[in-house]
Amino acid sequence: MDKKYFVYILLTEKGTFYCGYTDDVQKRFETHLQGKGAKYTRANKPIKIVYMQEFNTKSEAMREERRIKKLTHKDKEMLIMNFQKN
Repeated sequence: MDKKYFVYILLTEKGTFYCGYTDDVQKRFETHLQGKGAKYTRANKPIKIVYMQEFNTKSEAMREERRIKKLTHKDKEMLIMNFQKN
């Protein structure tokens, strides 16, 4: 079985977004909730996963994460809105 990688976006209590990549989104989200995840999510408590996209390789996921992190907040909102429609 091939390992899959995911890019995800979390919504925080402050209304900001956090984007990351992982091979297990739920496990990573739980790590963020426990305050053991990224420095950003330790200071900005995540509420929920609002976006997730699957990739076949780690490098593809990392490339997409970098692309998303460069987007404006408004563009991230649009990306999330389009994802949630599907």
